[in-house]
Amino acid sequence: MSTDTGGRVASASERIETPHEDLDTPPSSAARSAEDAHGSVTVDELALAEELSGAGITGAGRVASADAAEYAMRLGDDALVLAQQLGMWITRAPELEEDVALGNIGLDLIGHARSLLHYAGTATGRSEDDLAYWRGEPDFRNAWLFEQPNGDFAHTIARQLVASLYLYELYGALESSTDETIAAIAAKSVKEVDYHRDHAVQWVLRLAGGTDESRRRMIVAVTDTWPYVDELFEDDALVERLAADGVAVLPSTLRPAFESAVDAVFAEAQLERPTGRTAFIASGGGREGRHTEHLGPLLAEMQVLARQHPGASW
Repeated sequence: MSTDTGGRVASASERIETPHEDLDTPPSSAARSAEDAHGSVTVDELALAEELSGAGITGAGRVASADAAEYAMRLGDDALVLAQQLGMWITRAPELEEDVALGNIGLDLIGHARSLLHYAGTATGRSEDDLAYWRGEPDFRNAWLFEQPNGDFAHTIARQLVASLYLYELYGALESSTDETIAAIAAKSVKEVDYHRDHAVQWVLRLAGGTDESRRRMIVAVTDTWPYVDELFEDDALVERLAADGVAVLPSTLRPAFESAVDAVFAEAQLERPTGRTAFIASGGGREGRHTEHLGPLLAEMQVLARQHPGASW
């Protein structure tokens, strides 16, 4: 895994970008002079890759419909919030390689979020930074799973297992979307989520098959994470409209493949799905802007720099 991780860090770092106001506005002459003197310290002039911005052959970016924009915002918020959570593990992971691996997965998710939020913003003229940094908690559309605290390492891995198995099925299905931009984002994202899935599975097996304490923690983590699974697979009027046009996929249709994958992992790890009183289902509501107490502090930390220094670049 270290060889693969090292290669992925190099490629992911090429996508790291700082906040910017306008994707199409080149830096000023003063900024260019500063770059000449101190090296390139801004990437404001870099636009999204054509396949992700929807530019395609025509060179003109696609504008999302209102429904497609809302759908892209849901997926973008899922990725953005989870990326922020994983970033908190950097320098705190149980081993150095995990600092790199979790940081790399977070960078992948930032890339997914940027592409999806950029597309969502085309419907209203907002940039991905506007959507990331200038919306309040009720305007975020992520599911509750993604905003659950990191907890100990086992809890993070349990969340990663559920998230990556779900996203793998989702993006795989969206590769056939009739919306060219969503299909292109999905085609790129599913390849990266495949790695995230493998990473989570290997850690579940390692923790469940390790010491008595690591196994106990993994069992507790699965129990605590499971209530947030159902919300991922709920259909609503928005996805039903989009699915009828081939733009989206009904979440409920993804659940059989998801559960088959979970069952295979749990069988090998000798884990069981929660049952009885431990198998309660969280009410959810993230798709409508109703969130747990955990999202507000996460957004405050994520947004503070942009709000304290609006328009800043570096």
